[in-house]
Amino acid sequence: MSNSISVVGAGSMGAAIARLGLAAGRPVQVVTRDVAAAQAVDPAVEATAFGEPLTGDVVVLALPYPALDDVVATYGDQLAGRTVVDITNPLDFSTFDSLVVPADSSAATELAARLPGAQVLKAFNTTFAATLATGTVGDVPTTVLVAGDDPDAKGSLTAAFDGSAVRIVDAGPLRRARELEALGFLQLTLAAGEKTSWTTGFALL
Repeated sequence: MSNSISVVGAGSMGAAIARLGLAAGRPVQVVTRDVAAAQAVDPAVEATAFGEPLTGDVVVLALPYPALDDVVATYGDQLAGRTVVDITNPLDFSTFDSLVVPADSSAATELAARLPGAQVLKAFNTTFAATLATGTVGDVPTTVLVAGDDPDAKGSLTAAFDGSAVRIVDAGPLRRARELEALGFLQLTLAAGEKTSWTTGFALL
């Protein structure tokens, strides 16, 4: 199961991340309530209904923030011992003007507290699906910033996507997830306000 990937969610982000895993030569499972949507990502993925067992040692939660409750309830025990990647940006979508987690916390920190047996990382929340698909932001490679406290988990994530178009950069401990979520929030509001495009993003030079 080494470097195998389970992507929970088959939306634009989940599909883009799954294809990166396939490009890196990894076994990829896509888990969703709509198995047809998982199958549509790529014929090479293992399409699995939500609630069925996870097969990856790196589990990417490519879902909206409110859906994390269902993931914890359904897969909490299975996630113990695995690298769990939270990609959410916990926006208040009623106002699109704030984050809904406390100022001294983050969605990833909250998730880690609920999954004490898992190694939780924050990653992919500062990239749009389009830049993951192309592998570039402007003229530079798309960078995936990763925050987490477990070096082995970071190594597992990096190894899982080694050979894909993106580069993965260590952004520090899990407490840096707050800054990553703020950056993701800013990027989303800029795109929603048509100040930037959904096909662009922040680049690390």
